[in-house]
Amino acid sequence: MYDYLIIGAGLYGSTFAYLATQQGKRCLVVERRDHIGGNCYTKTVNDINVHWYGAHIFHTSNEAVWKFVNQFARFNNYVNSPIANFKGELYNLPFNMNTFCKLWPDVHTPDEAKARIAQQQAEYASIAEPKNLTEQGMKLAGYDIFTKLVKGYSEKQWGRPAEQIPAFVLKRLPFRFTFNNNYFNDPYQGIPIGGYTPIIEKLLEGSDVRLGVDFFSQREQLKTLAKRILYTGPLDAFFNYSLGHLDFRSLRFDHQLLKGVENYQGNAVFNYTDAETPYTRIIEHKHFEFGTQPDTVISYEYPEDWTPSAEPYYPVNDQRNNDLAAQYKQLAAGLDSVSFGGRLAEYRYYDMDQIVAQVMAHPWLANQ
Repeated sequence: MYDYLIIGAGLYGSTFAYLATQQGKRCLVVERRDHIGGNCYTKTVNDINVHWYGAHIFHTSNEAVWKFVNQFARFNNYVNSPIANFKGELYNLPFNMNTFCKLWPDVHTPDEAKARIAQQQAEYASIAEPKNLTEQGMKLAGYDIFTKLVKGYSEKQWGRPAEQIPAFVLKRLPFRFTFNNNYFNDPYQGIPIGGYTPIIEKLLEGSDVRLGVDFFSQREQLKTLAKRILYTGPLDAFFNYSLGHLDFRSLRFDHQLLKGVENYQGNAVFNYTDAETPYTRIIEHKHFEFGTQPDTVISYEYPEDWTPSAEPYYPVNDQRNNDLAAQYKQLAAGLDSVSFGGRLAEYRYYDMDQIVAQVMAHPWLANQ
């Protein structure tokens, strides 16, 4: 009946469905959740578009990707400028001159900031191969930046002390020696006016979509409906965990509608970088679209240990998991009629623009 059976109605599966449909292919999209959009799903609450699974800011340096997504929505000029809260002390992110001048009141110029950072890095500069996040963070940033703005947040995110977090988690720390709070360097960024869900709806036009369908509970029957399968779920689940479970970190969201509160925190994203605060972020969603509604919606974001019954968010790309993922990918490579794509199926973190670019270059689409 169908050319493609697409498992997952997130950004990867929906973009593929759109491009395949444009080529005259018939697509069936099945989604375990009761809504489309995957983790970029937005839900309207009191006229506010709530990023239901955490903040998603579209940003890219790929002009072709930017042109593609702008077919489906008008993007505003939102610039991501999060605030870090360390025990009540507020700092601008990413690390820039505003951050440095607040950290060190006697620092006023880029040269002074560079000198202070170099001074704090000196003790760890001789470490050729940092063994953990503490050594890596101190080597890259020095004491003040690491302890106030990196350590506690990372410990919450990964659920273990910094001394037990692999050094590779912190590959680099970009410093910007200008008074520029723009988190991204990409020339194109913004939030789709009206949220992400309308984009996904447009991408899925022309495809048959079944929500609340667990692929694995109906696997044999669903496989008979299409010539090829595009799979975007967890890599290990497809193979029934035959080689063992891949590890993830999970998240829990506490969404709160605050009636009569016009402006809760004055910014869309607040990161809480101390270890004692149990959540990592508070998101105030109306600020993504410069809302003026009389109410507001905030979301607390709590990192949690992952279990097979929890929602997987962040792959734990340590040596054990990467080796296990590589073994699963060898199994996947032997399946000519199945393609694995996206964050879960590739066991790798992706930004949204990377997902779109990958789908646009998918060999199944290019070979038509």
